[in-house]
Amino acid sequence: MTTAQSMLLRKTVATRATAAAAPARAVAVTDWRTALPRMRVEDATLRELQVSDAPALLQALSTEQVTRFISPPPTTVEGFERFIAWTAGEHAAGRYICFAIVPDDCGTVKGIIQIRQLDPSFHVGEWGFALDHEYWGTGLFQAAAKAALAFAFTCVGVHRLEARAAVDNGRGNGALRKLGATADGVLRRSFIKDGIYHDQILWGIVSSEWMQEAPPPRLH
Repeated sequence: MTTAQSMLLRKTVATRATAAAAPARAVAVTDWRTALPRMRVEDATLRELQVSDAPALLQALSTEQVTRFISPPPTTVEGFERFIAWTAGEHAAGRYICFAIVPDDCGTVKGIIQIRQLDPSFHVGEWGFALDHEYWGTGLFQAAAKAALAFAFTCVGVHRLEARAAVDNGRGNGALRKLGATADGVLRRSFIKDGIYHDQILWGIVSSEWMQEAPPPRLH
């Protein structure tokens, strides 16, 4: 789990983003703004969040294991409903993408992958993820993350994606490294958790490098 996704959850429940909508771009961008595709990965589906997902998200993302290296996510079903409503508005404005991870074995949301723009063109973005600890080590995250990366690079036109993870978050840093991300530096005392500041590693993935090895996303 990276700290980027938790900061998005925390900020969006409390307030609406104030940045201006990005200007119109290519047809691919217009398409994804209208609706995110459903994407198949091994034993799971990635799709848009729905308000009805709020109870499942609360159950999946509020455990001690998941929140250890992140800021606290919403603590109520209503909080997650507000978060989901915010995601829809930011998605329609072209500033943000959020995929729900739905394993076949349960049929409910067990995690999310978020991507937000860092510039108005969406050529540079930041992404984060969270997954129910029961699915750690199953390969589900790697499969879902690869599909989300392929979608961002090929359908949205993102050039570079960044992620931040606490230095002590060995699992999160290992997952990013396995995806082909490069550690671009250490951000000193850049994340606060329980009143203590922590260093973070800044990870970068560049589309031209990553797509040489990656398959296209499976849309359906």
